[in-house]
Amino acid sequence: MRAFVTGCAGFIGSTLAERLLADGADVVGIDSFTDYYPRPMKERNLTAALAHPRFRFIESEIQHVDLLAELRDRTHVFHLAAQAGVRKSWGRDFRIYSTNNIEATQLLLEAASGMPALERLVYSSSSSVYGDRVPMPMREDALPEPVSPYGVSKLAAEQLCYLYFANFGVPAVSLRYFTVYGPRQRPDMAFHKFLRATIADEPITVYGDGDQTRDFTFVSDAVRANVLAAAQGIPGRVYNIGGGSRVSVNEVLSMIERITGRRPRVIVDPVQKGDMRHTYADTSRAREELGYAPTIGLEAGLAAEYQWLTGIL
Repeated sequence: MRAFVTGCAGFIGSTLAERLLADGADVVGIDSFTDYYPRPMKERNLTAALAHPRFRFIESEIQHVDLLAELRDRTHVFHLAAQAGVRKSWGRDFRIYSTNNIEATQLLLEAASGMPALERLVYSSSSSVYGDRVPMPMREDALPEPVSPYGVSKLAAEQLCYLYFANFGVPAVSLRYFTVYGPRQRPDMAFHKFLRATIADEPITVYGDGDQTRDFTFVSDAVRANVLAAAQGIPGRVYNIGGGSRVSVNEVLSMIERITGRRPRVIVDPVQKGDMRHTYADTSRAREELGYAPTIGLEAGLAAEYQWLTGIL
């Protein structure tokens, strides 16, 4: 495999790059170090990959690199670069999401459309595309109705992947992640914030009553889904990638208490615009067509993230 990984300094992207290198791939990674969270965290994520002889790093926005030259010999593209965050995607900041999530994806697909060596392009999408009116568990054939600008941008990029497949034969596969967590998780994400605050004996902010539920997916499972999709994902398809259980925020707080031995101090704030009430993945398509099944349970995964955080604080 000769891989091109966008967003390679991020949480999932850096973990995927290391997995691909361990599997024997040649990897070119690109990241622009957007200021959504501190650059030193991303640089730390890249440490192992940068030391590997089969890894080459490009620091750039996708819009400012010669994609035709970079993709010419690549057999696989893993597109993880995106502007993250539901709550920050409103108002004037939406142009950041349209630039980084929609425009960048279109440019990448346009370049990929003329690459005969390309076997798969795996796009990292999100359960945020579903919205709040989809029956549980969420199936890929449900009508997506995102309730945040972020979700709209991820769905738009998904649709670009499909139209470049349908019109130009780009072998694009989309993965809808359900709340990925684990070591290297972004500092704005709930588990990172909850664990960090509990370690420091600081208050945790919970939006709403805490009964909202999520299907939490450990990062190694998300990475393995990428590897499986690269090998046998059906071009034009979308796959749910979930962790296999639907758990409330309040249940997560109880797990954190057991793992850390400390009771979290909770502050309740109003529900935020764009936050989905529930998510839960039907992963039967991924199981049948990719051979995907989650392997890491939530409490074990939380414990792994806790150990990682205690090591860097």
